[in-house]
Amino acid sequence: MTETNWQTTIEAEGAVFQNGVIQHFGDAVDELKHTQNSNILCDLSHTGLLAINGEDAVTFLQGQVTNDVKSLDGQHAHFSGYCTPKGRLLALFLAFAYNKKIYLQLNQSLLPAIIKRLKMYVLRAKVEITDASNQMIRLGINGPEAASILLKHFNNIPSQDFATSAIDQDNQTIGLILKLPSIEGHQRFELLIDETHALNTFNSIKSSCTLVGKPCWDWLDIQTGIPDVTENTQEQFVPQMLNLDILNGINFKKGCYTGQEIVARTHYLGTVKRRTYKAVIQSDVQPNTGDKIVNAQQNEVGQIVNIAPNPDKGFDALIEMRIEAKEAGNNYWQNSPVVFGTLPYSLEPDKQD
Repeated sequence: MTETNWQTTIEAEGAVFQNGVIQHFGDAVDELKHTQNSNILCDLSHTGLLAINGEDAVTFLQGQVTNDVKSLDGQHAHFSGYCTPKGRLLALFLAFAYNKKIYLQLNQSLLPAIIKRLKMYVLRAKVEITDASNQMIRLGINGPEAASILLKHFNNIPSQDFATSAIDQDNQTIGLILKLPSIEGHQRFELLIDETHALNTFNSIKSSCTLVGKPCWDWLDIQTGIPDVTENTQEQFVPQMLNLDILNGINFKKGCYTGQEIVARTHYLGTVKRRTYKAVIQSDVQPNTGDKIVNAQQNEVGQIVNIAPNPDKGFDALIEMRIEAKEAGNNYWQNSPVVFGTLPYSLEPDKQD
């Protein structure tokens, strides 16, 4: 199934696109309410997907990213950062192994530049890097009955966050189910399905769910404290600033990779002075990723990492900022107050030797 055919399928369901991204299916406010309270299905084609193949693929990636590629055993996924030599994030990957390849899911807007940069470092290694975004259709399902809905169609679904299960049909493997963190009382999964079987899977699940646009999935990421790197925020963050050490996105024992010296020094010297927090911005105008946050004296103290409409009013956000500025309070986006909430995880990392 080509990208055009898949987009035609989604458009037939009433999808409203803006800049190639699904914003809603006719009622953005109602879809957010459903995301908060019931079962939803979201097309995730706003994400990009890289496939890394070849006998040197693992060794090559091991020298490029913050996490341990060797631990991708086909049963677990993890986050991993891709940094400049100065330790600043160029991209954030959700990485997993499937069908003898390593897959890296990232913000779609970054994909062409990241492919180009990775290929620069392949040199003589036996590695093939391809855009698999149209080969594997990505669907997100979330809600109180998400697990039971999937069990009606698949024999096995993962029960732990970041665990994966193969989707088998007619004695062949057609995709993968990945469990993601979600809000209390809900379950959240991503389905990655080969293009020839995606339409049947989509049609079989949609009757049990409300179709929603990208802002709803973004809202779930914010509630669960999962950051992103966008074109607006490339090279702005050392991985710990986005809580990647808390989210098990950094392995401090794996050896060298690009930017490793800076990331390790920050860890071992205990010099993390900035973190990412969950917040509500009380505004009628939507902020953008990369927008600055200021304190009462109008000094810049942070910036927006993720942003999505709040189901009630204003906007929910993940905001990276100086720890002491967050604790001092009285922070603003433009003239709108920033009210901090509680992340679903502690910001105290487990130290690794």
